[in-house]
Amino acid sequence: MTTRECVSNRIIELCRQRNLTINGLASLSAVPPTTLKNIINGVSQNPGIVTLKKLCDGLDITLIEFFDTDAFRTLEQEIR
Repeated sequence: MTTRECVSNRIIELCRQRNLTINGLASLSAVPPTTLKNIINGVSQNPGIVTLKKLCDGLDITLIEFFDTDAFRTLEQEIR
C-alpha cells in the first residue's frame, strides 16, 4: 500500500467512525469538497500537511492521531 492510499483509507475510516459524509467533513474542516474528493480518489498524489491538519481539526483529532495506525507504521519506503 502506498502512502497516498493510506491517507485516503484513513480519511474514509475516520468519516465512517463519525458517520460523516465527505461533504460533511469538507464543511467541518473548511476544505473544499473537490480537494477532499481528489485526495480520496487519488487525483491528488501529495496532499499538503496544512490540508491534512485542517481535516484533522474538522475531525477533532491531532495529526499524531491521524497517522498513529498500523498501516502508517508498516509502510514500506517508496523511494529506492
